[in-house]
Amino acid sequence: MSSLRPYQEQAADFLYERDRAMILAPVGAGKTAITLTTMQAMLKDGHAKRFLVLAPKRVAVSVWPVEQPKWAPDVTLAVAVGTPKQRAAAFASSAQVVVTNYENLPTGKFDAVVFDELTRLKNPSGKRFKDLLKFLAPFEIRWGLTGSFTSNGLEDVFGQCKIVDQSLLGRSKGAFQQQYFVLINPDFGEWAPRKGSLEKVMAVIKPATFVLDAGEYSDKLPPLHTVEVRCDLYDRKPYDTMKKDFKLQDITAINAAVVTGKLQQLASGFVYHTVQTPSEIPGKWVTVQTPVWFDTAKFDRLEELLNENQRANTLIVYNYQEELAELKRRYKQLNTLDDQRAIERWNQGEIELLAVHPKSAGHGLNLQHGGCRIIFLSLPWSLELYEQTIGRLHRSGQRHDVWCYVMLTNKTVDERIWAALHDKRAISDIAMEELC
Repeated sequence: MSSLRPYQEQAADFLYERDRAMILAPVGAGKTAITLTTMQAMLKDGHAKRFLVLAPKRVAVSVWPVEQPKWAPDVTLAVAVGTPKQRAAAFASSAQVVVTNYENLPTGKFDAVVFDELTRLKNPSGKRFKDLLKFLAPFEIRWGLTGSFTSNGLEDVFGQCKIVDQSLLGRSKGAFQQQYFVLINPDFGEWAPRKGSLEKVMAVIKPATFVLDAGEYSDKLPPLHTVEVRCDLYDRKPYDTMKKDFKLQDITAINAAVVTGKLQQLASGFVYHTVQTPSEIPGKWVTVQTPVWFDTAKFDRLEELLNENQRANTLIVYNYQEELAELKRRYKQLNTLDDQRAIERWNQGEIELLAVHPKSAGHGLNLQHGGCRIIFLSLPWSLELYEQTIGRLHRSGQRHDVWCYVMLTNKTVDERIWAALHDKRAISDIAMEELC
C-alpha cells in the first residue's frame, strides 16, 4: 500500500472527521489517493457501509480502478459504466465502492457519496441535478472534490455546495442570489456579485472545505512557463466582415453568441457553413457543418513553433473538429486519444504529436511522463478546462519544466478569450485566499 504525503494526510484527516466536506486542491495533488485512503478507514471503522463515487466517465473507468489497489487494497470496487446490464450488475454487486459517471442515475443502497470533479454539479436547475438530489436524500456522508469552485464565476459555488450540504448556502438559489448578487439585467436574468460577496461566501463554506496550500504543493513541481505565440491573419477582410455584418458571403450568424464562435473559427483560418442536404430517406433533409477556409496564418505559425522546439513531444489542444482535421492533413505522425494505446505510447515517449480536446483531456489523464510541452491552438472559454488540460502534464511525476504555448491571432476574439480566462482566474485566486 502506498503512503500519503504529509499534506495529503491532513486532507484525509479532514475528510474522516466530517460527514459533509469538500477538498479544494490543484490538478495532480492526489485527491483520489486522499479520498480512497479515507474511504478505506471509514469502511474499516464502521462509519460507512458502502460508497458511491460519481465522476466523469473517463475518470471512472481509468483512474479510480487503477488507484484503488494502491491506496485502498482492502476495499472492493466495481465500475458501473457500459451497457445497462453491466451497470445494473455493478450496482447490485457486493462491492464496497461503486464508481459511475454523472450521466447515470445510480441504483442500489449506499450511505456515502463522493463527487469527483464537483463542478459537474454547478447547475442546480437541471433535471439530472434534481433527480440526483432526490436519490441522495438519505445519504449522511457527502464529500466533494474539485480544483476550483469559481472557475466560471461566484454563481457556480451554490450548486456545488447544495449537493454536498444544503446548510452551507441554503436550499434556494434565488435566496442565494438575492443575498450576494445584484440583478443587472432582468430581461435576461443576469446577476453581478455585490461588493465583498466573494469573501463572504468563502467565509461561510470555509469550515467545510479543506484547501491544499498551493505554495506547499507547487514547490514539489517543476516550473510552469506560459508563453503567448502571436500571429497576424494574412487577410483580415473575412474576419472584419463577419464581425461587422454578422455575415460572410452566404454564411450568417444569427446572434452575437453565434458570431463569437464563428470569429474564433476565423481566427484559426476557417468558418463553418451550415447547409441542408438530402438524407438517405426520401423527402428528409439533414443539417451539415461544412468548413470554408480563408486563412492559414495560425497553422503556419504552429509549424514554425514545432520546428523551433526541435519537434519535441507535444500536446496540441484543439476546440473544433476542423482544426483536428487540418492537423491530420499536415502531420501524418499525429495521434489522438482514440488511437490504440495512445496514452501508454505517449507516456513511453513514442508519440511526437498528440492532439487532445479539453473536454476529453481535461480530467483523469496522466500524461506527465511523455513530454513537457503543450500548445493551445485555440482556447476554451472555461478556466477549469484550461487549467485541467495543462494539469495533464504539470502534475506529480513531471521531471521537467512545463512549457505552455497559447496561440493568439492578433486583433481577434482570441485576445478576448485569453483576457476572460485571466479575469476568471482572478476570481478563483481570491476564493482560494479567503478559504486558506
